[in-house]
Amino acid sequence: MYRFLLSRQWVILTLIALLLIPTMIRLGFWQMHRYEERTARNDLVAAALGAEPVPVERLTAPGKKITTDERYRTVTAKGRFDTDDEFVVRRRTNSDDAVGYHVLTPFVLDDGKVLLVNRGWIPADGPSQTDFPEIPAPPRGEITVTGRMMPDETTAASGIKNLEGLPDRQVMLINSEQEAARLGAEVLGGYVVLTAPEPANGSPELIGRPGDEDAALNFAYAIQWWLFSAAVPVGWWFLVRREVRDRAAAEDEDPRAAEPEPAAV
Repeated sequence: MYRFLLSRQWVILTLIALLLIPTMIRLGFWQMHRYEERTARNDLVAAALGAEPVPVERLTAPGKKITTDERYRTVTAKGRFDTDDEFVVRRRTNSDDAVGYHVLTPFVLDDGKVLLVNRGWIPADGPSQTDFPEIPAPPRGEITVTGRMMPDETTAASGIKNLEGLPDRQVMLINSEQEAARLGAEVLGGYVVLTAPEPANGSPELIGRPGDEDAALNFAYAIQWWLFSAAVPVGWWFLVRREVRDRAAAEDEDPRAAEPEPAAV
């Protein structure tokens, strides 16, 4: 009754089913691994955002790399903004996905070291892409700023190409080492995304808190792949049973179809 399983068509179908099952199981484990990674990152970000503010020089120093644990930590710094060496980061979007610039203003600490402060987003509504945009001025004099610690940006981490030949005081990536060379000063590693004080006129537009990664989606995908892997043998058996029924029905309609042909003499 089941000799048709030895036919070429059914052998190929069975092999495909046997390959699909472990492949789908592995995809499910891969999605579960992604779920665990994203959950861990969400927990790390939440812990950093919830930690008590600390002076910026507790976490960074000139040439220091900001670690994953230090990212998003709230820091404070006392000093003054240096708008003469202010620059902008091109092709950045706000919460509405409008394209503009991020404003990077050196913040000179009391000891002379420089902290790069991302004061927020402004629209790219100037007369051209080569002109330096008009930027609202920060508070004057000595103040205390608060913000979230961030690591230097790289092409590998962000996918943004660090283009050369850009207009003066415009960059693609925020990199403290490059700015130390440009400014000729001791620049603390990484940079800070400003959270306070808020701009008086709402511009630059402060950058919002980082959102959670959608880890639940990866969990759902893992369950989906495992359900697919369980459905493959069920579907294979359903096709086999249907083939058996079809062949039995054909034999009932034409009993001679089941009889072997007489051998030639």
